[in-house]
Amino acid sequence: MAANERKTIDLEQGWEITQKGIMKLKNILEGLPETGISSEEYMMIYTTIYNMCTQKPPHDYSQQLYGKYRESFEEYIMSTVLPSLREKHDEFMLRELVKRWENHKSMVRWLSRFFYYLDRRFIARRSLPPLNEVGLTCFRRLVYQDLKVKVSDALISLIDKEREGEQIDRALLKNILDIFVEIGMGQMDYYENDFEAALLKDTAAYYSRKASGWISEDSFPDFMLKAEECLKREKDRVSHYLHSSSEPKLLEKVQHELWSECEAPLFVTWYSGYRDLLKDSEVENLSRMVRVFSKVLPFLDPLANIFKQHVTDEGTDLVKQAEDEADSRKVFVRKLIKLHDKYVAYVNERFQNHILLHKAFKEAFEALCNKGVGGSSIAELLATYCDDILKKGSGEKLGDEATEEMLEKVVKLLAYISDKDLFAEFYRKKLARRLLFDKSANDDHERSILTKLKQQCGGQFTSKMEGMVTDLTLAKENQTSFEEYLSNNTNANPGIDLTVTVLTTGFWPSYKSFDLNLPAEMVKCVEVFREFYQTKTKHRKLTWIYSLGTCNIIGKFEPKTMELIVTTYQASALLLFNSSDRLSYSEIMTQLNLTDDDVVRLLHSLSCAKYKILNKEPNTKTIAPTDHFEFNSKFTDKMRRIKIPLPPVDEKKKVIEDVDKDRRYAIDASIVRIMKSRKVLGHQQLVMECVEQLGRMFKPDFKAIKKRIEDLITRDYLERDKDNPNLFRYLA
Repeated sequence: MAANERKTIDLEQGWEITQKGIMKLKNILEGLPETGISSEEYMMIYTTIYNMCTQKPPHDYSQQLYGKYRESFEEYIMSTVLPSLREKHDEFMLRELVKRWENHKSMVRWLSRFFYYLDRRFIARRSLPPLNEVGLTCFRRLVYQDLKVKVSDALISLIDKEREGEQIDRALLKNILDIFVEIGMGQMDYYENDFEAALLKDTAAYYSRKASGWISEDSFPDFMLKAEECLKREKDRVSHYLHSSSEPKLLEKVQHELWSECEAPLFVTWYSGYRDLLKDSEVENLSRMVRVFSKVLPFLDPLANIFKQHVTDEGTDLVKQAEDEADSRKVFVRKLIKLHDKYVAYVNERFQNHILLHKAFKEAFEALCNKGVGGSSIAELLATYCDDILKKGSGEKLGDEATEEMLEKVVKLLAYISDKDLFAEFYRKKLARRLLFDKSANDDHERSILTKLKQQCGGQFTSKMEGMVTDLTLAKENQTSFEEYLSNNTNANPGIDLTVTVLTTGFWPSYKSFDLNLPAEMVKCVEVFREFYQTKTKHRKLTWIYSLGTCNIIGKFEPKTMELIVTTYQASALLLFNSSDRLSYSEIMTQLNLTDDDVVRLLHSLSCAKYKILNKEPNTKTIAPTDHFEFNSKFTDKMRRIKIPLPPVDEKKKVIEDVDKDRRYAIDASIVRIMKSRKVLGHQQLVMECVEQLGRMFKPDFKAIKKRIEDLITRDYLERDKDNPNLFRYLA
């Protein structure tokens, strides 16, 4: 038959066919003897409904069928489902509810397939709730709303039984709680309002009762063990049947109840305060407290403050010991590292890296690491400590692994220091001495700490240091070329063994270069090397840093001939006595062309210190401009080879001056960078952006920034706004 000749089906006739299928479905769900719905029966119902929805008006029964779909559920629920649920109680009622909910979902699936055409056409056009939703809403309105309080009470009663140690059917609870979630169709409101709120209230009451009982009969460690066990069990409850979103709320409720019961006895009966708990012997109990009360701010806030004070006090004691007992700076740094290790372990392991306690520890260590220790900054002490463990012949006899570990720890401490540029400058000075005087114990360790520093502070921080290490490798290659040059040019003979280290000015610390009047033998060496260097490059100018040079000279004394290892300055002074028996202070000063300070230092090292190579008149312990000197031909020593050191110069002042100068350049560059991109900016904002940009290397002083802004205005990089003096403009 053609489609347009299709016989019209009236509503009663069509519904009768549909109802037979629905009735059969109900019998199956009720467990009555019934054959399953065959594909022929399914197609019959589907086609009937399809035809009833596609007939021309007034025979399009879509609206009526949509209503009858809902009525089918309502009728089944009122006649069969609700009575079967109401006659049961407690666990039996819960089991029946699980069964009825599963049946209902099954019925929704079947009926939605029968009425599929409604969903596809009628509902889509009218923007009505889809069939699936209508079916579930019926159950929610008629069954769930009627029984929710009874069901929630039965669930909580079972949970309390389990808390008391009874075995319960956890799968049943999980199935019921899934109903609370599913009934919300994507929203958690039903689960939260109709079950979770009641559970949290019951939980609070339960643990309040429990905790007050434990307090009267248990010691503090026993109380904490029980409290921790409770939390573990509540977590377990969540993983087995509660919704995961309940976990934080449930644990917080338990923690708050336990805390409110134990807070008073904690400070009256058990301890006299948090300080007691911070003792090493109590660390296990404190650790458990943090685990148990990790969500309780009234516990954590005061603990964080006391912990911060506790770490600060221990650090302050270390500083005091270093100053009072003249602890060596090396010992202080080792103790500081030990203190840091101890409390890092506290925070990470004992306190589960809790954000509040981590912050307290960080603030305490920042304050400590930015203090001075007897006139030295900790930045300087860390650089000196690195030098101690990296140079040959230092007192620190550490194996490779221990050295690596110590370097790692020093770099971690550096993270707390705001003046990282000060550390960098001190470190660079000491690195230069290790490299230039072949004092470095292990090249791998030198490279390793640079890698660590680079990771911690960025590439800019280590670029000069890396340049120094590379420079030295190139210098060795250069020396090899020089030796080849000498062997190939017989007329180029310096007369003495000569090693020259050529460095790049920008990488190394700045050194004083004086026009020392070199002895003739050394002048020849300089000339020979200069000629060789000009064969390699015409564009680089050599500046000789005599203050860093060393010489091995032979001293012919009456007892025996000895080899003296001296600086270039000392060698130049001693060689004057080859042509004069006696020289005055002023004659030596004039012939060498040195400053007073340098002459005093080198003459002191040769006539007043351990090795008296020169005799001084008068024979006093200090050098005066009126002194006279003679070669001490009777000098002797049990060694055949001796090193005569020059008194060290205190480089601290120079380092601090260099750092201040670099900071001025850095602030200038930062201000110009910011203004170039922003064009116009207010004073406050410019200062804040400048502080933020430079913060990785040092903490710029607001006054210093203000001074640099004024300087840049005078140099025409910026100008003040005519109407608003707090506004600056960039001048391209």
